[in-house]
Amino acid sequence: MRHLITYRYVDEVAKAGSIRGAAETLNITPSALNRRILALEEELGVPLFERLPRGVRLSTAGELMIHHIRSQLSDMERVRSQISDLSGVRRGHVAVACSQALLPYFLPQQIETYRRSHPAVTFSVYVRDREAAENALMDYSADVALVFEPVKLADFHTLLIVKQPIHAMMAADHPLAGRETVRLSDCLQYPCAMPSLPYGVRSLMEAAAKRHNMRLSPQVQSDSFDFLRSLAEREGFISFQIPIGLPPEASRNGLAHRPIDTKDVAFGQLHLAQLRGRTLPVAAARFADQLAGAFAESYEFA
Repeated sequence: MRHLITYRYVDEVAKAGSIRGAAETLNITPSALNRRILALEEELGVPLFERLPRGVRLSTAGELMIHHIRSQLSDMERVRSQISDLSGVRRGHVAVACSQALLPYFLPQQIETYRRSHPAVTFSVYVRDREAAENALMDYSADVALVFEPVKLADFHTLLIVKQPIHAMMAADHPLAGRETVRLSDCLQYPCAMPSLPYGVRSLMEAAAKRHNMRLSPQVQSDSFDFLRSLAEREGFISFQIPIGLPPEASRNGLAHRPIDTKDVAFGQLHLAQLRGRTLPVAAARFADQLAGAFAESYEFA
């Protein structure tokens, strides 16, 4: 087990980009941490880090080694969670990378539900755009990812897909709020606040506009969906979101939302995914099963 402690030290240094910063996280002295890193480098015969004036970065050998290290740490977490299961005590940690839309309502509810039955399980939730979420699976910083319109890198293994049509958000007294569905051309007649280009919602809308010879010229764009929702509710803008990111009825206050006609903007796909070929720790695997069940209850599979 001693080598796993050293592996954890290397992993923390790689994340922090600094021996001093990693030492603070690990609650050891920088000199002691540096000695452990130097001893491993001497054993391997190559430097794992390039020492820079302000911190460190992985060398080419370090890039190769960190993938092995994170794989080993992940395997140990999986074994620990399986041992906990044998004793009837569900422990473990679940790391989730997700699109912003999952943060306000869906994930908090799912984590609360899971922890009612398994209070010893802890969680980390990281907001990541499409490509970054997939990379988080590959570097083992996330166990599962919830990604809207993923890039689909080679090691991205989809567990399930649900449909997510684009909705226009607006103030409850907006002229379009009285309709059951809205057309994209109607939305573009009003001031629009849109997510920035890396996000799946914007990508779908750009494709739709191009297909229908329209031009998207948002008066405001942002990478914060909370900010965009606030503009729609308070400032007379129309903004855009997928259903899983919309507030439940009781929380809407002055906000309304209407689906955009799918003849104008095609529905998108929300993927629940993990790293291809990885056996998840028990806690993460059970949480993924719970998410799949929640999706099945509320949304249509693609």
